[in-house]
Amino acid sequence: MPLEGLFNTTINVLGKSIDLRARNQNLIASNIANAETPNYIPKSLAFEDELQGALKSGQKGTPAITNPRHIPLKGVGSSLESVTGRVIETPASTPGKDGNAVELEGEMSKLAENQIMYNASVQLLSRQFTELRSALKEGK
Repeated sequence: MPLEGLFNTTINVLGKSIDLRARNQNLIASNIANAETPNYIPKSLAFEDELQGALKSGQKGTPAITNPRHIPLKGVGSSLESVTGRVIETPASTPGKDGNAVELEGEMSKLAENQIMYNASVQLLSRQFTELRSALKEGK
């Protein structure tokens, strides 16, 4: 059975969100590490709109396989897998004298916010697996 059939949409979305937030965390950490690098322009990962779009497109009448003889449709559930986010440069409105555009306070704020969202996604995913485990135990 393919993974998208085994796990519900919530689990798949949370897993994708965790992956994307980890990538974003690396970019933000890189920005902080380069706070004194001349001409450095900070980067971030934009993925929220892309993730929401994949969710909306995946909810439009996805046919269910109700019989083992049904032919599985290729591409079903692949819209979520195709979400990779896009790296964007986020220049400061007033770069430093050396051309560095990192605003340390803003980056630290982004780092904290991203970490909170990452932790929340991990906790929600953990609850989903706990519920799945409980359902499997009850089904024995």
